Amino acid sequence: MTSAPRYESGHYVAERRRNRLVQTPTGGRILSAAMLPWFNLLPPRGCGVLTTTGRRTGKARPRCVRAIQRGDRAYVVAIGGESNRWLKNVRANPQVRLRIRVGTFHGVARDLRDPVERAEAEAAYCGEVNPFDYFENLAHRRGRPSRAKIVELHRAWFRGGVPLVVELRAEPRNES
Repeated sequence: MTSAPRYESGHYVAERRRNRLVQTPTGGRILSAAMLPWFNLLPPRGCGVLTTTGRRTGKARPRCVRAIQRGDRAYVVAIGGESNRWLKNVRANPQVRLRIRVGTFHGVARDLRDPVERAEAEAAYCGEVNPFDYFENLAHRRGRPSRAKIVELHRAWFRGGVPLVVELRAEPRNES
């Protein structure tokens, strides 16, 4: 019998209980830091580097996230819920930079409050399955990854986490 990914008291509980990289906030930061150099070179489809401004330090804080682009919007989810540091930074200063496969964009991040917009975001975030998602699924779920298991994982993240939309605009290029 396999359990689905779930949230308890607002905290994500992965199916793979012994994987500290996906079970603890510190593990998540370590995993993101390990992936960051590769994601900065060329993020996999469906992923990106979200750079926020630190609410206390004012420094740039990059973080690897799942980011699904639809037109001039990108959808991201704070999987850890309200305790995510990058979410607190976004709420303090919604001006962000997002590096995704097609380029780097400046944008304004905000919570999804409108039910229609939230439904569109859920369809985009949960409906798209990319090759990297199969590796991601291995870290979070038991057994062989399948499209259904990946969609179920993303749906649990979207419904239990904090979904955000980033309104994108192209980053100005330096012509030096």
